[in-house]
Amino acid sequence: MNPQSSIPNPTLPQKQFLIFVFVKNFGAYFSYFLFWIIFFIATRALFLLYHLNLADGLTATDIFNVFRYGLRMDMSFAAYICILPFLLYFIKSFAPRVRVSKFVKIYSIVLIVILSFLTVADLELYTAWGFRMDTTPLQYFKSPREMAGTVSSAPLFILLIIFGFLCFLFIYLLQYFNLRAFRNGGKPKVLNVGLALFLIAVLFIPIRGGIQKIPLNISDAYFSDKLFADHAAINLPWNIMFSLLNQNKDKNPYQYFDDAKAERLVKSVLDTGTPRIQNVLSTDRPNVIFIILESYTAKFEGALGGEPGVTPNLDSIAADGILFSNIYAAGDRSEKGQVAILSGYPNQAINSIIKMPTKTRDLPSLAKTLEAYGYTCSYTYGGELEFANIKSYLINTGYKHLVSKYSFPTELRTTSWGVHDQYVFERFRTDLEKAPASFFSTIFSLSSHEPYDVPLLHFRGDDETTLFKNSIYYTDSVLGDFIRKIKLEPYWKNTLVVITADHGHPLPGHDPNDVPSKFHIPLIFTGGALTWKGVVSKVGSQNDIATTVLGQMNISPAKFHWGKNLLDSSSNSFAFYNYNNGFGWVKPDGFATMDNVSHKVIHQSTGFDTSLLKYGKAFMQVSYGEYLRK
Repeated sequence: MNPQSSIPNPTLPQKQFLIFVFVKNFGAYFSYFLFWIIFFIATRALFLLYHLNLADGLTATDIFNVFRYGLRMDMSFAAYICILPFLLYFIKSFAPRVRVSKFVKIYSIVLIVILSFLTVADLELYTAWGFRMDTTPLQYFKSPREMAGTVSSAPLFILLIIFGFLCFLFIYLLQYFNLRAFRNGGKPKVLNVGLALFLIAVLFIPIRGGIQKIPLNISDAYFSDKLFADHAAINLPWNIMFSLLNQNKDKNPYQYFDDAKAERLVKSVLDTGTPRIQNVLSTDRPNVIFIILESYTAKFEGALGGEPGVTPNLDSIAADGILFSNIYAAGDRSEKGQVAILSGYPNQAINSIIKMPTKTRDLPSLAKTLEAYGYTCSYTYGGELEFANIKSYLINTGYKHLVSKYSFPTELRTTSWGVHDQYVFERFRTDLEKAPASFFSTIFSLSSHEPYDVPLLHFRGDDETTLFKNSIYYTDSVLGDFIRKIKLEPYWKNTLVVITADHGHPLPGHDPNDVPSKFHIPLIFTGGALTWKGVVSKVGSQNDIATTVLGQMNISPAKFHWGKNLLDSSSNSFAFYNYNNGFGWVKPDGFATMDNVSHKVIHQSTGFDTSLLKYGKAFMQVSYGEYLRK
């Protein structure tokens, strides 16, 4: 048989001939594009199944729209993937003997493995953080031990099975999408070149999401008032790539008002006239100790209406000091909490200033401020200070004496994060004995971080909530022992101790990512320098702590212009916090939370005046604009 007999006679109608050539030589490329669409649809279905408790709240229409609205992102990223194979075909149209099918197969398998890994990692990170993976987890790759500690409480065996199944299934299916078509292009050569160029050009239509004026962006996946439905519609690798490409942009994404109006709104909340500060200290130059407790949520503190019996020592300390009962974390990560507490600086919803040493150098800080008044400043932590760039922040902001896990013997580094709190607090106590007359000393606990592998188990059970509760109880016992011991020291009568948390926690109760109960944390003043004890119910945040402390020391807090004095009766009662691309605004009579992508209210308390969200929007706009200018 003549090998050319299967090719239509050129004398056939030209239209039929062109269709045949196009399908024969290029149909497989559409098949390859379709393969990736199917992959992304499958991973979206997997996301819904894994989070079935959240998906139960979706209607059939919602689920249909999850796939419908997600399809544009799926097509966009599938087109990105196809660029390289299509370019190879274009090259091959000039050199038909070039063999690219094997390369395309390897390229596809590598992508399947990488994207499957990201898919599986995102399943559990969404459970912990409440948002789809972006560039945030990348900072953990620099600290493998801490990253391992973060995921150690996840169902790793189940996730490994899902990862293996995804890889096996799609590597197996790959063979049915005719990669052999990436071999010889056939004749006529000029037509092959033209069609190859055409296919490459066409890819840019799905890449930008269509032919509309504005290219595809994350808000195109948002269609519902149910935030989980919007999150489920997002294409994960597209979201990661978008986040990577936009993380260092110098444009403010929160431009709600003209700048002058936004500034006026912020000023109207923070500037309230002549201060009326209640003095609660016997001296304006006390020693100052900051105790920052990992993940301490108000939901486990009895003094704040949480579950009784979990923090008996902290409850006792609160009863013998000043309890600020309505305080909220400024953000949801440890490193963000450090900046809010020690610099009184707002968080960035889609970035973190602590990652940029060139910016943290210009931040105000308690350490730099108190150093100018003769204070010696130290910071103690049982883990790696390099984690999330905390070390550079501490050095930039004036801490001179740093203690980390490497300051302890190897045999004490028994947790995935470093050294347990009992040893770190004891080292901290002995260091205080040797401290100069005026000191500002900070300690950051770690044992109540995942995987909650503490040496003291008080509550029975091996579920995640009980493990977390045991870790809180353990650190509480260490804290109580520490306070009892330093009360016996001569410096106690001249000391202010500030106890707070780096952030709250979804547990117990698996709070949604945005609600105030997840951000509600303790703030307690104790120490021999206190002259007044009681409860302060003013609503505030971590951004207010530095301003409040400096106000008691008669030191100007002007540089800490994002905070208010919680002991100033003239200051407004409110809290502003943010999370991944959203914010919450809390007042004494209620709250509302807002998503900055869809510009929709997510949750609100009954009767809350949502017009007050203009202040939250102004805080987002002005604070992020200031961050960009630093």
